Amino acid sequence: MAESTITTTGRTTIPADIRRATDITPGTRLVWHALNDGRLFVRVKSKSVLDLKGMLKPPQGKHVAIRDLKA
Repeated sequence: MAESTITTTGRTTIPADIRRATDITPGTRLVWHALNDGRLFVRVKSKSVLDLKGMLKPPQGKHVAIRDLKA
């Protein structure tokens, strides 16, 4: 189990083994969630909305107008 300490300015260091296991590098964004039972959940935010560009391809074949779908 990895452990770190919070400084007086609210900063902490992520242990090296955790950084390696999650591919955290300088500039990586983290998303923090405080759960109702007192646990803390931290997620690595590795994708931005811009990374999704081009992910979905338009359908091939016949295109149907919306007014024709309502018929």
